Amino acid sequence: MKRFAAIAAAAIALAVAAYWWFARPDAAPVTGAVRMVKPEHRTVASSVLATGVVRLRVGAEVRVGSQVSGIVRELNVTVGSHIERGAVIARIDARSIEARLAQARAQVAVIEQDVARARVELARVQRLEAQQLVAASEVEDRGLALAEANAKLEKARRDVAVVETELGYTVIRAPIAGTVASVATQEGETVAASFTTPTFVTIIGDDALQLVAMVDETDIGGVAAGNAVTFSVEAFPSEEFTGHVERVAPKGTIVSGVVNYEVMIGIDSPANLLKPDMTANVTIETAQRTALVVPNEAILRDGSDRYVYVEAGGKRERRPVTVGAREGGVTEIRRGVSADDSVLIGVEVQTP
Repeated sequence: MKRFAAIAAAAIALAVAAYWWFARPDAAPVTGAVRMVKPEHRTVASSVLATGVVRLRVGAEVRVGSQVSGIVRELNVTVGSHIERGAVIARIDARSIEARLAQARAQVAVIEQDVARARVELARVQRLEAQQLVAASEVEDRGLALAEANAKLEKARRDVAVVETELGYTVIRAPIAGTVASVATQEGETVAASFTTPTFVTIIGDDALQLVAMVDETDIGGVAAGNAVTFSVEAFPSEEFTGHVERVAPKGTIVSGVVNYEVMIGIDSPANLLKPDMTANVTIETAQRTALVVPNEAILRDGSDRYVYVEAGGKRERRPVTVGAREGGVTEIRRGVSADDSVLIGVEVQTP
């Protein structure tokens, strides 16, 4: 019995020792194939981190309305549909305007006859004057009558042009290409344009979005137009979007005693997933420099700390590091290892 108890006690002691050995922070059992790499120098981009908001550009949202009153005879768009520039949005019943146009053209025809008659009468009295059969005042009166008829003809033609313009307004076309954001009328409704232009639809133009980032005054010195930008939004954290700096606001904004500058960023990548007012995490590349990098998988975490395993004297040594930029599958090491160290990949720490 005593022998059995001694064996059990020895087994427990061995298990405790093994647990302590494998659970200590500097232990590094291998869970897969371990390989060794050398840190190398590469050109990486210096960057500025900021928070931004996706917004509509100034003038990107256009409200399209009617300049004439009438019944909506045709409506060709719905909310969310895409429309090209010049496409017909709606048509207003034009029968009353067409009738006015026909009347104005008829008036032109009548006055043209008056002009022709006045021209003939002027020519006749001029021949009679040459024969000294009429007074000179008669010739002057006929000349004035012809001039008056011509003036009336010009006015009638201008009236026709006005009505033709109104007739053109009965066909409402898209001034820009974009997506229909709202529709404020329906077929069969009567619109009145007496005092204000009624809005038919609201269109958000293509390439209407831009990113506005707030950059701290300590970082703004390196930001300039043309800097490359990458960013992600909270709604799609795995998607990376690209852009470029368009301009930097000349005046700062003070928030809680901190001076920030608005940086307007043009979006280069497809923005189908983006919507106005989305929050973005922004990285602005301000310069390029040479840095020491290792593959991303070599960087291990212990809470907020970062560390790597290096081969030192035939043993694996855990070494804390300070990391920097991360791009192209590699991470910058600012402190902790040198180019002469051998960094291990594939080493994982077992947790109890």
